[in-house]
Amino acid sequence: MTLNPNGKDCYAIIAGNGRFPFLVLEAAREQAIEPEVFAIKEEASPKLSGVARSIHWLSLGEIAKLLEMLSEKRVNKVLLAGQVKHVQLFSSIQPDSTLRRALGSLERKNTDSLLGAFVRMLEQRGIEVVDSTLFLKPLLAEAGTLTRRAPDPSEQENIAYGREIAKQLAQLDIGQTIVVSDRACLAVEAMEGTDAAIERAARLSNGRRLVVVKVSKPRQDMRFDVPV
Repeated sequence: MTLNPNGKDCYAIIAGNGRFPFLVLEAAREQAIEPEVFAIKEEASPKLSGVARSIHWLSLGEIAKLLEMLSEKRVNKVLLAGQVKHVQLFSSIQPDSTLRRALGSLERKNTDSLLGAFVRMLEQRGIEVVDSTLFLKPLLAEAGTLTRRAPDPSEQENIAYGREIAKQLAQLDIGQTIVVSDRACLAVEAMEGTDAAIERAARLSNGRRLVVVKVSKPRQDMRFDVPV
């Protein structure tokens, strides 16, 4: 394992979209850690440039360049923070030869397989991918009602109905979210992500009340897949 000349671990954040990279960066600083930030051009917020002391922008397809830069910066611990839409891999992104080989070796191109392959690339180079909530434990939700009121009996029925479907969906690694109304499934999350599934259900609901049920996977890997 490579350390900085001062003998300390060198952390990097690989940043996707959303607020998560900002939260991780802020929390790391509270522990006197200043990570290198590697931001994905197609996903990460441009505002990261204004808050990160050291930031490098790369395309999602530039895996070889990313691995080279991590080595140059003597990074030995990586946090994957922020969403990268699965559908990006089917867009106009041009994968480099390293990414093409990785994709070609996979029997399945679902989220876990893709991220697992990337994690193995890092581990083969002595880089540990750590739990992305490492610096954020106080922010994790606890069991119980977190809203102003508890679900009413009708909502509880919809939650129970949706949970069983969502668990099967997660088991297949298709998605983790179901949107339900009156014990009818209006939307199932797939490659488009949670937010888009909720928006699609809202368009179909004709103003009816909706219940969103999201579950964790049977083997949720918190290094790269925190349910939000």
